[in-house]
Amino acid sequence: MFEAHFQSFEDRSGRADAAARVKALRAELQRRGLDGFVVPRADRFQNEYVPPSDERLGWLTGFTGSAGAAIVLAERAVIFVDGRYQVQVREEVDDKIFAVAHLVENPPPAWIEANLPAGAKLGYAPWLHTVEGAERLAKACAAAGASLVAVDDNPLDAVWTDRPPAPRGAVVLHDLRFAGEDAAAKLERVRGALAKPAADALVVSDPHAVSWLFNIRGSDLPHTPVAFAFALVPREGRSALYIDGSKLGNDVRHRLEEFAAVRAEAEFERDLAALGGDKRAVRLDPGACPDAIARLISGHGGKVVRASDPIAPMKAVKNAVEIAGARAAQLRDGAAVTRFLAWFDREAPGGRLTEIDAVEALESFRRDTRLLKDVSFPTIAGAGPNGAIVHYRVTRGSNRRIAPGELFLVDSGGQYEDGTTDITRTVIVGTPSADMRRNFTRVLKGHIAIARAVFPDGTSGAQLDSFARQFLWRAGLDFDHGTGHGVGSYLSVHEGPARIAKFGIAPLARGMILSNEPGYYRAGAYGIRIENLVLVTEAAPVEGAEKPLNAFEILTLAPIDRRLIEPALLSAEETAWLDAYHARVREALTPLLDAPTRDWLAAATAPLPSS
Repeated sequence: MFEAHFQSFEDRSGRADAAARVKALRAELQRRGLDGFVVPRADRFQNEYVPPSDERLGWLTGFTGSAGAAIVLAERAVIFVDGRYQVQVREEVDDKIFAVAHLVENPPPAWIEANLPAGAKLGYAPWLHTVEGAERLAKACAAAGASLVAVDDNPLDAVWTDRPPAPRGAVVLHDLRFAGEDAAAKLERVRGALAKPAADALVVSDPHAVSWLFNIRGSDLPHTPVAFAFALVPREGRSALYIDGSKLGNDVRHRLEEFAAVRAEAEFERDLAALGGDKRAVRLDPGACPDAIARLISGHGGKVVRASDPIAPMKAVKNAVEIAGARAAQLRDGAAVTRFLAWFDREAPGGRLTEIDAVEALESFRRDTRLLKDVSFPTIAGAGPNGAIVHYRVTRGSNRRIAPGELFLVDSGGQYEDGTTDITRTVIVGTPSADMRRNFTRVLKGHIAIARAVFPDGTSGAQLDSFARQFLWRAGLDFDHGTGHGVGSYLSVHEGPARIAKFGIAPLARGMILSNEPGYYRAGAYGIRIENLVLVTEAAPVEGAEKPLNAFEILTLAPIDRRLIEPALLSAEETAWLDAYHARVREALTPLLDAPTRDWLAAATAPLPSS
């Protein structure tokens, strides 16, 4: 029927092999005189998503989620995951080998302080931890009367005998008609940020920032078009890009060398040491930069200037070209998603569809645009109880048939050269229960509250987060993830610094694109999430306003399942918002759809009945 080109459904979990792998790691630690080792999820670029060659946490434990860490001691081991993965981790990880701890409520430093034996030597790999992360580990070890020991070569790598090769994807130039600003202008802006605090050079260690800054894209990460590279931007003189030269064609190299020195990856550590030897002041973000980089600079006599990454807020605020591209990508993507929803509504009641069938169909509808470069992350397609696993990934072993009476949650996105998309819809197959309708409507009310928010300049995501939760809270319910995250422009579907979350301290600025995705999850029963992407814009004029006001423009265009709404629970303003949104969806998408889908969309976006 359909076929997925960008996703696979193989079970990547190594749960069955965990006992032997932990045993091998413990033997290697004993050989090195270490009493334990910290295994983070990150790679040397501190990526959220990592290539197969850096899936150390997954290889050791069987856990396939995108956030977590483990600590292995001689007689015990623990894995830390956040609230999104509390259900998933218990399915993927053997609790006879690893105890499970909450990454936020009981993070590794707290566990170390409470559990590490006095006198113990706990190993860590400085390339895999940020500066601040390593400092927290060291402080916890000291409080336990133990010591943190940096290792030059990772002991886990020494026992990972079938480790996949590092990615070697070709680098391409990101055309100005999509980027909207040339690399030379971006570099000049970054140099201007080095005056305060004063620094001689900036380390760029995040490949998303490097890719944005140099207007390049690559394929070193699954579903995220970044090129693995480091960069140094001096306050004066020529910037340097450190990258595997085999990734660069002659034309790409020539274009890059017009405004930067292109150097081999191996020269990066040499140049960092040289900056230290020259007693230079080098700026880095201690919350994102690998500890190994700071050690190279300070270890050779240089000064580490600790300051936030100046590129992150520049990248997050999209220019006019990127905003126009985002709108075009969302329109195209919304038509594909709507074609899928109409197809699903026809096919699912027969009881023959599986979760994999749905994933393959949705990807196929996106590929029909002929502009899809990749999905922006593996599609989350959870039927019934699988929908309650926040970051569920269907495999051939877990694949569930979608049955009448069940909720189906599908969270997906596409990578297009003009924009990155991310959308979640929850739909019913057949007739929903009253409980499903009540909770769906509570989630929808929170979604609408964010969508309708008007807020002054300087407002953070943390200040808005409770808008989405208030209706669930009144019923004694909540969801254990953020309400929204930033989204890149043909880059990562998760982009900082701004987010709508309890700990989202970065101000929301005009031009930022974020998700709005409250949810509710009943373990063993169903999951609900409604997600649109929004653009921070200037609010409509407010008479008497004493501050500049911002609002959200909704970018995502696809219907929300009216069958799951309890109209009596919506206010008149909420009903008007939903009807207006659906009218806009209908007007925008109808010209892009075939006749049967147009008819389906007309019914799916009809005004709600009065309560």
